Amino acid sequence: MKHQYHGLDHVQLAAPAQSESQARTFYTGILNMPEIEKPEKLKSRGGVWFQCGNHQVHIGIQNNFTAARKAHPAFRVEGLSELRTLLIQRGIEVRDDKEREGIERFFIDDPFGNRLEFIEWM
Repeated sequence: MKHQYHGLDHVQLAAPAQSESQARTFYTGILNMPEIEKPEKLKSRGGVWFQCGNHQVHIGIQNNFTAARKAHPAFRVEGLSELRTLLIQRGIEVRDDKEREGIERFFIDDPFGNRLEFIEWM
């Protein structure tokens, strides 16, 4: 049997040491992604994981951390304009982008400077 792709399991983003609390505040408190418990054997590495629909976002701790400014996850959202309003109300800079037909999208940075895209198909 040939192999088959079923989609993404998770996306990993990096963050500096001791930033788990800040990640929780942003990803759960602002983006409303529930935290999921890491497997026991991986907890010693630090970091924190979140559920995003059928997928997961893993925030991994990286020594000599540098934010991802070009590479980024794109989160498919229903109710994008409501999310945009919520983010602006919470003081998050939203960068709109109208370069693709048939979609609405914008970009933000997480607290660590990683680029995040939010997209809704029209």
